[in-house]
Amino acid sequence: SIASADMDLNQLEAFLTAQTKKQGGITSDQAAVIAKFWKNHRIKIHESLINQSRWDNVLKNMNWRVDLKAQSRHIDQINTPVAIVEMELGKNEQ
Repeated sequence: SIASADMDLNQLEAFLTAQTKKQGGITSDQAAVIAKFWKNHRIKIHESLINQSRWDNVLKNMNWRVDLKAQSRHIDQINTPVAIVEMELGKNEQ
């Protein structure tokens, strides 16, 4: 629950307090250990969950621009905007 919600420190404290008050819940010592672990490893855990949920290819880079035709054989094609998008895809962790 803590990792999937990516809880900040206030949310974590409220969650662990609720867990200690539940019948059959955790002890305050266990809550302190969990809080310390989450504070030290939150970023690593969050990145790991993101990497596990990605598909094979990821967007590495994107460039775009809009061009206007200044000359054409046909008058109706002048000043027609054309969007050009360049996307670079790559495998996870490469």
